[in-house]
Amino acid sequence: MKLLLAEDEFAMADAVEDILTYHNYIIDSVDNGIDALHYARSEHYDGIILDIMMPGKDGLTVLKELRHLGIHTPVLLLTAKSDVADRIEGLDLGADDYLPKPFVMEELLARVRAMLRRREEYTPDVLRCGNISLSLANKTLSGPEKSLLLSKLEYQLMELLMLNQGQYFSSEKILERVWGYDTEAELGVVWVYISYLRKKLSELKADAEIKSRRGVGYTLEVK
Repeated sequence: MKLLLAEDEFAMADAVEDILTYHNYIIDSVDNGIDALHYARSEHYDGIILDIMMPGKDGLTVLKELRHLGIHTPVLLLTAKSDVADRIEGLDLGADDYLPKPFVMEELLARVRAMLRRREEYTPDVLRCGNISLSLANKTLSGPEKSLLLSKLEYQLMELLMLNQGQYFSSEKILERVWGYDTEAELGVVWVYISYLRKKLSELKADAEIKSRRGVGYTLEVK
């Protein structure tokens, strides 16, 4: 499991990173809200641990922008013990849990496990982005007027993008996630299937589009 840790207190960040790494989590660590938002948009994470009080952008602002972008990665907020208003606002903005400081590492680990378990247990039947929807039952992509049946690889690629709206995936990561670690397919096949899906989105008159950013990758966003 890969986690993003955003904490500006270096001693706290080191301690949290050490205990999570010891328990076999892969950790990216940043010390400000601007980098937290950038990493959360650019990489795929199973969960985010987000301190509220950070320079650049505070944790609540980062959370609000992530949810506005359609990024629903589970978030555990770290808060000062007395900041009840911040905890309430964070939950209202879409945080999955909060942990008041100071805390013991065993509780942190338990809350991280619970957060990740809830994500694994939640499997929606239909994914939505703008005016399009993807049915997990019959593998169809639907717009305002019609539906189109997707091939297996088209479906898996669209599912990846819809589950991680606003997050950029490089061609290498898409190849790994959709085609598999041991695939013999070449990198160019990703662009081919992106083109297939773009044509289908156009045919469906979708108000969502697959955007590309040179050197970063692809993402799905509402226009």
